[in-house]
Amino acid sequence: MSILQTLKDRSHNTCELCKSDEGLTQYTLPPSLNENVDNSLLICSTCLEQVEGNAEMDVNHWRCLNDSMWSEFVAVQILSWRMLQRLRHEGWPKDLLDMMYLDDDALSLARATGEDKDDSDKIIHRDVNGVILDNGDSVVLVKDLKVKGSSMVAKQGTAVRNIRLDRDNAEYIEGKVDGQQIVIITKYVKKT
Repeated sequence: MSILQTLKDRSHNTCELCKSDEGLTQYTLPPSLNENVDNSLLICSTCLEQVEGNAEMDVNHWRCLNDSMWSEFVAVQILSWRMLQRLRHEGWPKDLLDMMYLDDDALSLARATGEDKDDSDKIIHRDVNGVILDNGDSVVLVKDLKVKGSSMVAKQGTAVRNIRLDRDNAEYIEGKVDGQQIVIITKYVKKT
């Protein structure tokens, strides 16, 4: 059975955050590189747009987190925690965060995107032109890069899709080039 079908079955064809049944899609938690049922959830287009920052945050929409944060599925708990962290300055999300419990492994994964940090404390990844990079962005290499530990050379102009940011170092990102996962220095990429 596919991951998407498994997610549909476990959620009864509803968004695992807000329970909408419109525009459902599979969402894999960043910075996960491999899609599987444990790090994915089914969410609606309204939630997806706000989670990815493509739409203005509708604070009242996220009152649904009061229920979804208690989900038995860790991926749902983690995304609920991240969204509550983004909204924590609203007041009521802080109360929910105080009640929420994540085990150490889940909390570590939840913190991987830095949602719990203030903007001044976050590590910001920038490309060669100073454009801010985010998890899932696509970039193009601006020069030939020799891959350490291999005879491979990543050629200038190579597109790298679905990058992952190194949460400890603003100069490093990860991505697949010719099917191989490599670490790339941000000053050698341009966001597309």
